[in-house]
Amino acid sequence: MQLHLYNSLTRKTEPFVAIQEAQKIASFYACGPTVYDFAHIGNFRAFLNADVLRRTLEAIGYKVNQVMNITDVGHMTDDGVADGGGEDKMKVAANRLAEAKKSGVLPDGVELDPSDPLAIAQYYAQAFMEDSKILGMEIIDDAETNADVMPRPTQYIAEMIAMVQTLVDRGHAYVAADGVVYFDVQSFPEYGKLSGNTMEQLRSGEGGRVNMETQAVKKNPADFMLWKPDPNHLMRWPSPWGEGYPGWHLECSAMATALLGNVIDIHSGGEDNIFPHHECEIAQSCCATDSKSFANYWFHTRFLLVDGGKMSKSKGNFYTLRDLVSKGASPAAIRLELIRTHYRSNANFTMQGLKDSQRQIDRWKRLADWLCTHGCVHVTKRPLQQAKEQFLTAMCDDLNVAGAIGFLSEAVSSYAVDIDPVDDGGDSTLADELEALQVIDSILGVIDLESCACTEDIDVDKIDSLIEARLDARSSKDWGRADEIRKELTCMGIEIKDGADGTTWTRIVQ
Repeated sequence: MQLHLYNSLTRKTEPFVAIQEAQKIASFYACGPTVYDFAHIGNFRAFLNADVLRRTLEAIGYKVNQVMNITDVGHMTDDGVADGGGEDKMKVAANRLAEAKKSGVLPDGVELDPSDPLAIAQYYAQAFMEDSKILGMEIIDDAETNADVMPRPTQYIAEMIAMVQTLVDRGHAYVAADGVVYFDVQSFPEYGKLSGNTMEQLRSGEGGRVNMETQAVKKNPADFMLWKPDPNHLMRWPSPWGEGYPGWHLECSAMATALLGNVIDIHSGGEDNIFPHHECEIAQSCCATDSKSFANYWFHTRFLLVDGGKMSKSKGNFYTLRDLVSKGASPAAIRLELIRTHYRSNANFTMQGLKDSQRQIDRWKRLADWLCTHGCVHVTKRPLQQAKEQFLTAMCDDLNVAGAIGFLSEAVSSYAVDIDPVDDGGDSTLADELEALQVIDSILGVIDLESCACTEDIDVDKIDSLIEARLDARSSKDWGRADEIRKELTCMGIEIKDGADGTTWTRIVQ
């Protein structure tokens, strides 16, 4: 199957062809969290959609090399300003925690030094990793063996400085009168292509707010900051342009190219990343590497609404994963609720929707347990195996999750899990159906199939031989031997039933 994916850069749905298509290897950079607080469910919607995209690629045969950054410096509170306006978010966290410490209240009672931004970043980064693992994000498994797949900007300062120097040397960046190094957007004619902003709009301040304090020293109002000397900044490093800190946009370019190469297949993020963050990434990356493109496919998730409106702490509808789990929600239900609406549509999160997602998962799980119990029953009809192909086809249609779930639900409805199945001698088994469900859930990631015993370790020939020996013993009225064989089968985890159609067996689920 071939994936067709909407590309935010071209505004078209295009067949996905990887740079290393012959080797079926896809490179994937996902914009991750800024670790100054706990990630909320709106953040996780974008992260989980990236996870679903990765899982879909893997299901159709790709090896995915994915990197997700954990921003621990340089992301400013006013991120609609390309220059980086307001305060560094890590400083905001430090101030918030300092006030909390004064009042004797810190998150989860953890002792943190508010003057140590790296300790703060580590605390919230660890919380993000834990939440992501609970929600089944596959990149966490990679990070447990390779820390480079979830890099921190503070570990790549040298690479950032080198990239800025290259841009200055090539005439794409300049040092302004205030000492700040800016990227010259006029040196990159394609600036604005991703967001749709024209240079005229950017000059007038449209397409993003303008920091008026910096306009007088810049060549163009749209020029954005690469490095800012600031001896008083909470986190700062020496550089050819003075002790200071990098721009937020620079960080992702430096890490992505260092870890994945000059040109990557897919770059993801929320729609709020399109401008200025991703627009700036494209410009500086292409100019620094002398490449025609930075990422060939841009994948953006739209916003999450809660109860029809924007999340707000004052409205009481602002949720982190931990908030919802404390209310009794399962991580699987939260995951399904966040991924079941198409990523290019705004999703509306409600507590009722969360309950509906849980009921759906419970239904799928009951079927999985039933299939596991009756795995060796032969059947002619194979609704889940048919649904698997339909499911993958829907997912390859720009991740049509709703359509894919529809095919799954239709297949599930064809089974009656409250009665034992009939062995009709077909050339398929219910174990094959369970395997199809496993493929489907390799993308959804919401059914706990590990608890279902697989039939692969069952010696069917031995079971059939024992049942035949038991029938012979019963025919000879050797009841003692017949009981011994039944006990032996029970010890193997096999339950037998005698009926009008002969003796049938099923696996015992512990």
